[in-house]
Amino acid sequence: MAFDLVIDVENTPGSLAHIAAAVSDAGVNLAAATCVGTGERAELHILVPHPEAARHSLSISHLGVTREREVVVVDVEDRPGVLADLTRKIARAGINLDLVYVATRNRVVFGAADVAALRAALGMTDGEHAAGSRSAAGKLD
Repeated sequence: MAFDLVIDVENTPGSLAHIAAAVSDAGVNLAAATCVGTGERAELHILVPHPEAARHSLSISHLGVTREREVVVVDVEDRPGVLADLTRKIARAGINLDLVYVATRNRVVFGAADVAALRAALGMTDGEHAAGSRSAAGKLD
């Protein structure tokens, strides 16, 4: 399974480096990160396979996780139209996405209120790592 952790951070030089070091010190791979915020604060999303270890290490570094959720990660081929194809499938199933970002190794991260329905729309079973438009599915960690 994959988890999206949200950390409210000061939008200053070195904030991401501090968080990345805390997570890596716990031996947890950051499979993706995206940050949104142009003011004094920013919302950082990180994709991790082991949220407990990451959360613990962040806590020791005086950084708190404000939200945590399971997300769906899909392996994709790097070509035009892949995101459109996947999101059309999801839309046809009537699922509203509330989170989308790109991860390492040609993967797309999707979040929705109903993760089980999202998995079903993508033809996945619980806990399965999806392969969309590519035959080999990689591991998150």
